[in-house]
Amino acid sequence: MRTILLNVDAGELVDEPNELVGLAHVVHIACGGHAGDAETMRSTLHRAKSAGTRVGAHPSYPDRDGFGRRPMSIGLDELHASLTNQVNALARLAGDEGLTLTSLKAHGALYHAANEDPALAILLVDIAKNALPSPMTVVGPPSGCLQTATIEHGLTFLAEGFADRRYEADGSLRARSRAGALLDNVEEATLQARTLASSGRYGTLCVHGDGLRALPILAALRGLFP
Repeated sequence: MRTILLNVDAGELVDEPNELVGLAHVVHIACGGHAGDAETMRSTLHRAKSAGTRVGAHPSYPDRDGFGRRPMSIGLDELHASLTNQVNALARLAGDEGLTLTSLKAHGALYHAANEDPALAILLVDIAKNALPSPMTVVGPPSGCLQTATIEHGLTFLAEGFADRRYEADGSLRARSRAGALLDNVEEATLQARTLASSGRYGTLCVHGDGLRALPILAALRGLFP
């Protein structure tokens, strides 16, 4: 089985368990688009530094009301400016902690839209390439526009699977609006993680920090992928 990195989306909830950050290899930190502010970014960065966890940016459509999980009609220039501000704000705070952002993973609706729209994919890659202080690895689905744009622009791409989201028979993620879209059972999530890792398609597996059972699921996975 290939080496698998565990990543967690964090800095999104005020009551987020502190242990989440230490169980992941990489934490992608909300930086103000869908959630998070300077205080939560500093706190999450500090916890990551203490745990020795790598840090990455988790930018989003500027949509706090919808938690970044609904499509948004926004001009590319406006979106570019918003994402740049989000990522650079996190990068500056990371620098204050002596940390460097190593990856960029879009959140929610933007994550999926960028994988289907070449212009959005290029926009995200441009953000990653020009972010402070250095180019980042781009995290996304195992095939699609985002992977293509990342490779074409000379950055490293890391294919991601989800341990706590249900997949359809065709390999697509089940829509969150449908029953059973979220896997909150530790055994079921662990079995899915084993299956995804064994497929050879993925370099990282995600657990959503806002999930009901995020902590026990991530703890179980860290036992599989130390």
